[in-house]
Amino acid sequence: MTPSYVIITPVRNEGPHFHQTIDSVLSQTLRPQAWIIVDDGSTDITPLLADAAAAQHPWIRVVHRTDRGFRKQGGGVIEAFYDGFSKLSTLNPQPSTIEWDFLVKLDGDLSFSADYFEQCFARFAADPQLGIGGGRVYCRVNGATVEDSPGDPAFHVRGATKIYRRAAWDAIGGLVRAPGWDTLDEVKANMLGWKTCSFHDLRLVQLKPTGSADGSWKNWVK
Repeated sequence: MTPSYVIITPVRNEGPHFHQTIDSVLSQTLRPQAWIIVDDGSTDITPLLADAAAAQHPWIRVVHRTDRGFRKQGGGVIEAFYDGFSKLSTLNPQPSTIEWDFLVKLDGDLSFSADYFEQCFARFAADPQLGIGGGRVYCRVNGATVEDSPGDPAFHVRGATKIYRRAAWDAIGGLVRAPGWDTLDEVKANMLGWKTCSFHDLRLVQLKPTGSADGSWKNWVK
């Protein structure tokens, strides 16, 4: 059976990169049931890019949030994520709630291959105990493509690209709205018997350095 999945993408001032993420999603061999883009108060062209994509594809929806005037580390992205998640119950009048087997939290500064999600879901199909998965994040440095955090353990899936099996999502009770949410979800899943895994052979290219929006020092403190 073809897996049914939905994507939620919180974005804030991703104008220089977001078009590449849009192109990557549109090119997927397995199309999502819905892609909800949550504009978290952007002041650049990000909302224009999101609205243009939604105007061309009815399965893309955009949520616009008011600019709070600053970036809210950790919890802010999850607040935006949940604004998008709440819209899943209003997308289709019949039935009232869209059906999905997998939930994807995806950042707006990533580029990936057209079969990325197809390959990810093949991993989930091969292991019914796999609850959270996703590819490895790479970045470009001096013309070379290198892994962003090569020391990350195999169980850790980067917050930029999280895929949750529906049963695992329900079991962990969603995400904590605070810094560290993308580790706490894995700890809770592991404690409940679910496996979590990053797929080393599936690459996503991150188009801006990790933590660049807040600065390296603030990012490491977080």
